Amino acid sequence: MQDSSLSFALPMALQATNGGLFMSRAVGEHPRRVIDSFELLYVKRGTLGIEEAGREFRVGAEETLLLWPGKEHGGTLPYPPDLQFFWAHFVLPAKPARQAAQMLDVPQHAMVARPEQMTSLFRRFLNEQELLGERQIPMSLMLMLMLWEVTNSRAVGTIGSVQDSSAAVLAARAEALICTGFHGPMSTSTIAAALGCNADYLGRVFRTIYRCTLTEAIHLRRLRQATALLAEGKTSIDAIAARCGFDDTGYFRRLFKRSTGMTPQAYRRLHLRVHVNTG
Repeated sequence: MQDSSLSFALPMALQATNGGLFMSRAVGEHPRRVIDSFELLYVKRGTLGIEEAGREFRVGAEETLLLWPGKEHGGTLPYPPDLQFFWAHFVLPAKPARQAAQMLDVPQHAMVARPEQMTSLFRRFLNEQELLGERQIPMSLMLMLMLWEVTNSRAVGTIGSVQDSSAAVLAARAEALICTGFHGPMSTSTIAAALGCNADYLGRVFRTIYRCTLTEAIHLRRLRQATALLAEGKTSIDAIAARCGFDDTGYFRRLFKRSTGMTPQAYRRLHLRVHVNTG
């Protein structure tokens, strides 16, 4: 090794092969097939009806599904017109490198805890594939980060550690208000007032269920919408900030960079190219 550089072997827990973004034309359904690789699906819009080895799934927006190699899977519902989902294939080495490492316990069907992070990773994955070809190191590293996001999400069908079902319902109602009203003035106090409950109690319950504060959830929802507008259109940064509920464009830019590690302009340039297939 020369003093000017660091050289080392990089063991890979998996090998990414390829990926893409599926956009429905409301024609047909997911093909029935058996593949020789794992497939990670992440639904952005709509609902994907699919089954694997006799087990049926309804994968909704911001949910992931992991399909196994050697197991037959296929669609159970026609593609809805609004369906969009990312997909990525990967394989595990026959003889994984022996090293001290944390084992990932990836749920097969999960509700993503940080959808803006997952979307950003998939778009970067497809951008690398489009610009540089199917290069193992960057694609595999990003796919490992995707699986890390799924590992830190909640498996569909669970409600976390809160035993009181009424508290879980309250948190879900708060989340629904954020999803529908994020573009306007909103705070913990206004959400609590709309639900007729104590703001401190609502904050504690929400954090237990969703693992973030109400303020963080509002910011995440606004930034999620901003990333979609940046990647899919040519709306100005000021207009995007306003449409996503930010009165101050400067604050939006700072929050966006803190969340994604890049400016809105840089994010837009990075995510212009994706591999899209339709059906």
